[in-house]
Amino acid sequence: MGHFFTRRSFLLSAAAAYSRAGLSQQEPVFSTEVKVVNVLATVRDKKGALITELGKDDFSLAEENRPQTIQYFARETDLPLTIGLMVDTSASQRRVLEAERSASYRFFEQVLRPADQAFIMQFDSAVQLKQPLTSNFQKLNDALAYVDTETESQLRIQQGGGTLLYDAVAKASEEILQNQKGRKALILLTDGVDFGSYGTPDDAIAAAQRAETLVFSILYSDPGAYGGFGGPNGRGVLEKISSQTGGGFFEVSKKQTVDQIFAAIETELRSQYSLGYVSDAPVRLSEFRSIRLTVKPKNLSVQYRQRYWARR
Repeated sequence: MGHFFTRRSFLLSAAAAYSRAGLSQQEPVFSTEVKVVNVLATVRDKKGALITELGKDDFSLAEENRPQTIQYFARETDLPLTIGLMVDTSASQRRVLEAERSASYRFFEQVLRPADQAFIMQFDSAVQLKQPLTSNFQKLNDALAYVDTETESQLRIQQGGGTLLYDAVAKASEEILQNQKGRKALILLTDGVDFGSYGTPDDAIAAAQRAETLVFSILYSDPGAYGGFGGPNGRGVLEKISSQTGGGFFEVSKKQTVDQIFAAIETELRSQYSLGYVSDAPVRLSEFRSIRLTVKPKNLSVQYRQRYWARR
């Protein structure tokens, strides 16, 4: 509730700034033309540790290389969150699926708070919504039990199956997250290999950016799934999707389990900064606009989405 009034008061004051000179903020005129661009950011030091105590003046922000004034700033520790869990259920994931399922149970149990919502989607040769948006942990728990790989008969019908990774990201972004407010994130559990999507990685990225959604990728591959030769490597595409949407990339290994990665994502989601600005350039045509966010301490790195969809 506090977030709502903070945002409302900011919008009103921004609208007042665009009204005629001399009008006081106690008598604002709300303008539907005032559109706040929101940027979620994660800051780390050289060792990868999260930095959570910065202030507004520690950040500089530009749009299309034009400096912008940061007018709204908050540390996003407790604001509501919408999460989509995207599980790769193609044949290549059969032997790692149970570990993914178990970690997902624990993640939802630990991360979801009463104001949060989540949904579950699986993708193989089809994209299926297994659990629509809910705040009910038990419904999510029950739905995870039915997240499973295709049967042998289904694979024969599909002539070997498929992995509609890019289409799944686009579908979740456009059909679910586009309509949600506040902080939004997709978590991809996959080996990053796509077979059969109509869309491309760039299509998936664009859909997530339009929906203002962070994508966290968890690369979990079974080395034996492609006949012992290692198979295609999905690392590059997952790193690209996560980097350009402002999320993070992780890889399950002997040193880092899927449970540990989920814990790291939970911590990151509760350690973000939210920055808002009103662009100095009116939107005359809907388009993507680039964003550049920097932090003044030079030894720190900042993770954020690289562009936003300026809607007319």
